[in-house]
Amino acid sequence: MSQYLLETIKCLDGQLYNLDFHQSRLTLARKQLFPDAESISLSGVIKIPESSKSGLFRCRAIYAEKIEKIEFVSHEYRPVKSLKLVEDNSIDYSYKYTDRERLTQLFEQRADCDDILIVKNGCISDSFTANPVFWDGTQWWTPNTPLLPGTQRARLIAEGKIKVCRVTPADIINYSKVGLINAMQGLENMPVVEMSDVVMLDTGCRD
Repeated sequence: MSQYLLETIKCLDGQLYNLDFHQSRLTLARKQLFPDAESISLSGVIKIPESSKSGLFRCRAIYAEKIEKIEFVSHEYRPVKSLKLVEDNSIDYSYKYTDRERLTQLFEQRADCDDILIVKNGCISDSFTANPVFWDGTQWWTPNTPLLPGTQRARLIAEGKIKVCRVTPADIINYSKVGLINAMQGLENMPVVEMSDVVMLDTGCRD
C-alpha cells in the first residue's frame, strides 16, 4: 500500500464532532480496500491529549490496514471570498488519501481567487478542501457529483438541512451564493461567497 488514507475530525474544546460519520466512511473504505483487515473503532483508538483539550484542532487519523498515526493540529479558518472554476475530467479522489498532489495542482490555478470549484465531466464537484452548497433563496443544494462525499455533507443531508441535485456551471445563475462545508465547518460557520465573486471557466479572476 503506497498511499495512506485520512480522516480529519473536528476537535473543539476536547469534543470530537461527527464521529459516527467518520467511522462509517473509514469502515466502508477499509472494507473495500482491505477486506481482510480487522475492524477499527475510532472512538477506541483516539485519545485527546491534554494540550488539545482547549481550542480548535484537526484530529488527523492516518490509516491503511491499521491506524498509522493520530495527530492533533491547531486549526485556524482560512477566509474565502472568491472562487474560480477549474476543469479536470480525469481527477479521482473517491477515497480520502493523504496524497492530494492533483488537488494542489488545481488549487494553484486559482489565480488571485481564494479557492477553486472543480468541474468534472461538465458538473461541479468540490473545492480544494470542501463540498460546496448553493443557495437558491430558500434552500441549500449540494452537487450530486462530489469527488469525495464529506462527513459534514452526509450529516446535513441526513438531517434534511441540505438537498442534493445536479449542478453545472450553467446552473450557477440560479443561485445567489455558495458556501463551503467540510469536517471543520458547517452551515453556521462556513465561508460564503457571492455568485458575483465566482469566476467562470476560461476567464481571469475578478479585480
